[in-house]
Formats: sequence, structure tokens, C-alpha cells
Amino acid sequence: MRLAPVFVLIAGVAGAEVPAPVTDADYAPVSEAEARLGQLLFYDPILSGNRNISCATCHHPRFATSDGLSLGLGEGGIGLGPERKPDPANLPEQRVPRNAPALFNLGAREFTVMFHDGRIEADPARPSGLRTPLEDDMVMGFASVLSAQTMFPVLSPDEMAGHYQENDVSTAVREGLITGPGGAWNILADRVAAIPAYTALFDAAYPEIAAGRPVAFTDLSNAIAAFISFEWRADNSAFDAMLRGGPSLPPAAATGMSLFYGEAGCAACHSGKFQTDQGFHAMGEPQIGPGKAERFESHSRDVGRMRVTNREADAFAFRTPSLRNVTATGPWGHSGAWSDLPAFLDHHADPSAGLGGYDRALAVLPEIALAKSDWAILDAPEEVAAIDAAAVAGKALDDTAIAAIIAFLETLRDQEAINGRFGVPDSVPSGLPVDR
Repeated sequence: MRLAPVFVLIAGVAGAEVPAPVTDADYAPVSEAEARLGQLLFYDPILSGNRNISCATCHHPRFATSDGLSLGLGEGGIGLGPERKPDPANLPEQRVPRNAPALFNLGAREFTVMFHDGRIEADPARPSGLRTPLEDDMVMGFASVLSAQTMFPVLSPDEMAGHYQENDVSTAVREGLITGPGGAWNILADRVAAIPAYTALFDAAYPEIAAGRPVAFTDLSNAIAAFISFEWRADNSAFDAMLRGGPSLPPAAATGMSLFYGEAGCAACHSGKFQTDQGFHAMGEPQIGPGKAERFESHSRDVGRMRVTNREADAFAFRTPSLRNVTATGPWGHSGAWSDLPAFLDHHADPSAGLGGYDRALAVLPEIALAKSDWAILDAPEEVAAIDAAAVAGKALDDTAIAAIIAFLETLRDQEAINGRFGVPDSVPSGLPVDR
């Protein structure tokens, strides 16, 4: 669908198209009672193995639902955002391997694939309706792909579970006990259900629990997904207002939009209502940090989508991110290699130059002594060459064009969504500290 008032702004640009406005129909409905329960669970450290990390630790509204770091510190870290540092009393084993993604619009119906590599996705052919790393062991009851996604970080030793044998959750994960009695998910559900202050909230959100059904792990996950869907729906930006017939964009942003949907080719991948084709592309991003490797593997490589599909054609391909509030969600890239947005856009135009001339000072990485060097891949010419060979080059952009595109991207900012609708709670039912 083309909207005439918008097309006027980009008239003369071959193939230029802009999306139709976002509407309520683009989102799944949300129960307020479920969302309010989810808010408390999202900010409650009770869901981490050592009761010291919440979902909000790495996805905080202060940092536009991310953490302001290239690669986060989960277990073994103290503090919030760029100030987060290693805990001398319990040092991290490694950084979280990938950049913490923003959470905007994940409740929209078109988001059926999650994580940078898409390892969780909707699959109606499976009994659970989901394709996940658990395969046929995936339990029933997750209301959506977002619900399933929200609870995999609790299984990660580096994110929330904790180091081996530190607690009951990390021990269960290490022993491969995820679902069923004694599994990590059940341990967490039982923890929450044992807190009296949560009882009334579960009863209000789920009539079947009020009628006597025990709290299941999927109830926690569904509530958190409802909260994310409600709290960070982002469709009230200047761009959205324009699409609905409101004021035109300022001249610089209008020029940037013309480039974005026209000759710069950004919309080839950043298409649709949320500026994503929901696909996977190799963009030649610098690989920093530990990579996506098993504990027994020594490499620091992250092959992205190929890790899920085992197809060489998917090597170093990562999911196209949605762009609402993108100017607030840096550092950018799957490993957060870019803390400078103009430099990131410039790299997109010429991945080879971006890789070869990458400035390591652009990475936001708290100092920490690690077994693996953060620069292992970038220090290995053959690894850099493999990333470069898979990359798809974009269109050359000069500084003026980059500035115009960034002016357009600024019009995708929805400050109400960044702030959140419920906000950070004063306290949580567990009584544990809340990240503020």
C-alpha cells in the first residue's frame, strides 16, 4: 500500500515505498492483569539462579531496553548499564556472547522469529507450535514465540543461571534437567509460587490457577511476554504520526527517508511496518568477545544463522533488527561492535573497509581478565577473511547522506515507549533489590 502524502516526499526515487501505518490489529491483545504480573517478574531477580539478576539487568528502560554495553555481563557482574563491572567475589566466566537486543514491538504478530540467529521460531507443525533448541522436549503452554524467548536466558550460565553447582538452577541446567520434575524451569516456577505476595497476582491473571491449577513455568513466561508486549509497544514516533496523516518530517529527515526507501537501499532489508524483513543477512560485522561456542570449544567464532540451520549459505548471517528507537539502542551489531551509529552505517556500505579499519575503541567492554581474548577473531586474518567473504556490500554513502539517514532514524524514536508505560516498580514480591 502506498500513501500519497508520504510518496510525495520521495517522488522521483525509483522503487521507493513506505509501509502502511501500524494499527492495533498488528498486535496480539494483552491482558492488563497478566502484564502487571509480568512487570514484577521482569524486574524480580528471583528468576536467576543466584537471585541477583533480573531480566531488567540487561534490558533496562534507562538504556532503551538494552544495557548500553557491546556485550553484557550477566552472572558475576555488579552494577547496571555501562557501569556494570565484574564482581571481585564471583568473577564472570565470560561475557554474554551477543549484544542484548532491544525489546520494542516484540508483541507484534509479524515477529515469529527471535534471537540474533533465529533459534526460536514459530512452527505450527510441532506439537508445541515452536521450533527451539529443546526440539521435542519443548513443553506445551507457551502462548507465543515471545513467551518462549523470554525464558531461555534463565538457562544460560553466563546470563542468569549462574556457574555450575552455585545453585539448584545452574546444577539442573548442567545436568541437562530443563523440563519436568527437578528441571530448571520447574525450580523457578516453584520459587515464585512459594511467595505469598505473588498468589493474588497469579489468581487475577489466570482463572485456572485461581481454580486450583498449580503455577507452571509457562505462566511466568506468558506474563513476562504480556508485559513486554504492552510496555514497549512503539508506534507513536514522528514517522508513525506522518504515516497517519500528521505533520511532514523535517527537511533533513525527509531527505533521509528518501534515501532510506530509495537509492541507499536500506529498505531492501529494513522493510515493512517495523523496518525488518524478519530475515537473516551477512553484513560483515566485526566479531568481538567469546563467540557462540560450547564450553568444550576453544574458538571465538559466531557463524550466526548457520549455527541453527547448518547451511553454509547462512554463515555469518544475523537477523535484521527492527529500527524503532534504533538511535537510542546502541551499541549496534550482533556483537555490539559499534558504539558510533554513523560509523556503523558507513561500515554497512563497505564491510571490507569496515572490518579492515575497525577501531576497537568503539567497543564498550568493561575491563575483565578472561581466558579468551575479546579480539581473538579480529587478530586472526583467516577468520576476518571468512567474515568478509560472506558479507554483502551495501551502497556507498557520503557523510551528508549518512547524516540525512540518521535524521530520518531519529524520527523513529517513540520516547513514551522507551520510558515504558508501567515503568520500574518500587519493589517486587520477593523483596529482592530492583535495578533502577
